[in-house]
Formats: sequence, structure tokens, C-alpha cells
Amino acid sequence: MQCTDTRLVSGRTVAVPVIALALALTGAACGSTASPKPAASQHAAASPSESMTGSAAAIGADCGMIPAAGMGSMHGMAMDPVVTAARHDPLTTTLAAEVGKAGLTKDLNSASNITVFAPDNKAFKLLTAHDMTMMSGMKELSAILKYHVVRGRITPAELASGKTLTTLAGTTLKTARMGSTYEVNNAAITCGNLHTANATVYVINKVLMPSH
Repeated sequence: MQCTDTRLVSGRTVAVPVIALALALTGAACGSTASPKPAASQHAAASPSESMTGSAAAIGADCGMIPAAGMGSMHGMAMDPVVTAARHDPLTTTLAAEVGKAGLTKDLNSASNITVFAPDNKAFKLLTAHDMTMMSGMKELSAILKYHVVRGRITPAELASGKTLTTLAGTTLKTARMGSTYEVNNAAITCGNLHTANATVYVINKVLMPSH
């Protein structure tokens, strides 16, 4: 397509053909419509999930031992109070039994917003004869188990900050993070930030013994 422009050449006015595209580029269009703008890209960056799943929030190498479904799964435990959840969790069945022996099941299941540092089944097998003696009486066992419980739902960020926590036994626990491992006193958290109906649970690899 062509359009014309008039110019003075050797004293005469003549029509000079001009390519329409050149005129469009210089802003002197000859009645042609502007070409449409390229369509905006339809590819959008993936947005993060609006809600984290239990497995995404959990910390620790042993979380892979938690069943994917059923009462002992993260979803299943979230439906139960803490001792009931511990009874179904394959990592903490021994703890649930010890809580029952100490007569604390009802108290812990009815408590509101607590954090439990739950020794795993292997931790109880590591107890010395002296430790077992200290836990032989119901009163003594109750005191040691309360040493593993604090009020409030403690987050991994709070653990990493080195926060000192006061237990239901009236004594304190010291938290820390060493590299990718979270710790409470001298115990490592092997699977934590598990949520039950009334508690946050951190499974640990040792039974915590209060100093005397």
C-alpha cells in the first residue's frame, strides 16, 4: 500500500510515493489503523499454597515414619487430643502408655494449647537402671512426664531462638538450633511441629531428666 506526500522539487510541486510503514514509524500515518499490541503473557508465576499441610510444616528426619493416612497420620492426629494422638503415632506409643500409668491422660487431653516434648519409643529403651528407679513411683513418673510439657504452642522459630521454657513441673527447658537440628536440653527433635487438637508435639530422642 502507498500514500503520497507533496514536496517542492525544482520549483514544482510533485507527489512523492511514500511507503506506509515508514510513515507509520515516523508518526505520519496515512489513514491506516494502528496494529494491535501483543497479547499479554498468559503464563503467571505459581502462587504458594494458601494453607500449609502438616507434613510441609513438620521438622525432623523421622517424620517419614508417620503414616500417610489413618489415625496415626498427621491429619488423623490433628483430630485427637494429645495423648490419644500419641497412642496412634508409631513413634510415641510408649509415652502414651507411661502417661496412662502416671494418671495424666485426662489432664493432658483436656489441657488447652500446650506443647509436649515426646520421647520416642527408642528413648525409653535407653533409660538406665537409675533412671528407671527414679520413674518407678507414680508421683515420680508424673513429675518427670510433666517436665516434658509446657504451656502454649511453641513454634520452630521460638525453639531456634534459644528460648527458655517453663514446664508444668515448674522447672525449665533450654531450646536451641544447631544447623538443621532443633534441640531441647540435650535431646534432638527427630520429628516436630506435629499438631493435635490441643497441643503441638515435638518427638525427641531422649527422656528428659530434671536435675536435682
